[in-house]
Amino acid sequence: MLESRQIFEKEAKNKMLFSNIKVDPSISPFIKNRLDIISSSKDYSELLKKIKKENIYTDRFKVEYLILDGDTRGNTERLEKSRDVGFCIEAEPDYYTPTVIYSICNFNEVWYFGILLKNNPEWQKHKKKPCSFSNSINMEIAKTLVSISSKGNKSRQLLDACCGVGTVLLEACFSGFDIEGCEINWKNYYHTKDNLVHFEYTAKVHCLDIKDLDKNYDAAIIDLPYNLRSYSDDSITLNIIQSTARLANRIVIVSISDIEPIIKKSELQISDYCIVEKKGKSKFKRIIWVCEKRIPI
Repeated sequence: MLESRQIFEKEAKNKMLFSNIKVDPSISPFIKNRLDIISSSKDYSELLKKIKKENIYTDRFKVEYLILDGDTRGNTERLEKSRDVGFCIEAEPDYYTPTVIYSICNFNEVWYFGILLKNNPEWQKHKKKPCSFSNSINMEIAKTLVSISSKGNKSRQLLDACCGVGTVLLEACFSGFDIEGCEINWKNYYHTKDNLVHFEYTAKVHCLDIKDLDKNYDAAIIDLPYNLRSYSDDSITLNIIQSTARLANRIVIVSISDIEPIIKKSELQISDYCIVEKKGKSKFKRIIWVCEKRIPI
């Protein structure tokens, strides 16, 4: 829901939403599909006429029926509808390696036709990265941090201020974002480089204290030290946040405790947040803070 609010400025309902904001579904672990609507109609026959009028001549196409929440049509009817749409397109289909996927769906008794873009599941390969820590954030959170900080805009340059072994960097690189990392621990720095090389990604990583980095970014991500592999206290946390705030106006922070007073001391404004809990033998929670620089009055 936090990701939905930050990217689309509203929350999804019934597992879907309508928006004029276009983002690549593969930037998110939650967005499964995006349908770029071409035509719509309450009358099914009228929709088919509209599709024919589009005069689509794209070879190597495929038609899939998109099942939305509340649609109880059976498989036979869905296949028939897909074939109906296919016959409206004057081109050669390709069911195995299509260059474009068209789709039909029904929501609230309205039929929609458009181009379907799917989430590319290949990012799951990062589970087999050569270097990892047990306390590292998981890929889903890392992926969401990238989409939230960038608001889905791939033209924005990002910074992972405490990149650890590069979990966030891998997800950003896979999705095509311009990102750099910063890591003070030289062992972690080399682990990050090894992970990037393993997946053939190219992202610049700085091995230094974040206070010594001198470059501007559109947004930054801070996964604060957990005081496990590296010592941390409120003073160190404040230094990291203030140093990062020099470099970017928008910052997404991950903490394991309530650091609201420290964030406010850094002259940042909290615009949104959420709590992610990991249940197991012991409960472990992370708080994700979306922050912006305060605008002087």
